[in-house]
Amino acid sequence: MKELIVEADRMNLSEVQAFIDEQLEEAGCPMLTQTTIDIAVEELFVNIASYAYGDGSGNAAVQVSVNEEPLSAEITFIDNGKQYDPLAKADPDITLSAKERKRGGLGIFMVKNTMDSVSYEYKDGKNILTIKKNLN
Repeated sequence: MKELIVEADRMNLSEVQAFIDEQLEEAGCPMLTQTTIDIAVEELFVNIASYAYGDGSGNAAVQVSVNEEPLSAEITFIDNGKQYDPLAKADPDITLSAKERKRGGLGIFMVKNTMDSVSYEYKDGKNILTIKKNLN
């Protein structure tokens, strides 16, 4: 497992994505899969940067593990911000038009539908969100 710790600030998104992309490229991840993971990473990191610490600031840890059988990546985001489980919110009703739909929730809905698994736990004062994606 490799880890990067950065300030939870949108300006650090490119550093986070470069760190993850390096691990994915070393594992031989197909470009389409890498792009799908990058979109999920952007959604999750920007949410941490925007909401975890309110008007304050804090760090976010990003951990990447590549597993061999089956070839897959596991990416974990950890922050000390306010407790929030994005998976607890009901999925948006995508059958409604954009005007009829409540604002918010589409990003995590997209993450849940493009990753093979998404899990959340709050432990020792930390939000821990993990996404997994097969790389084959």
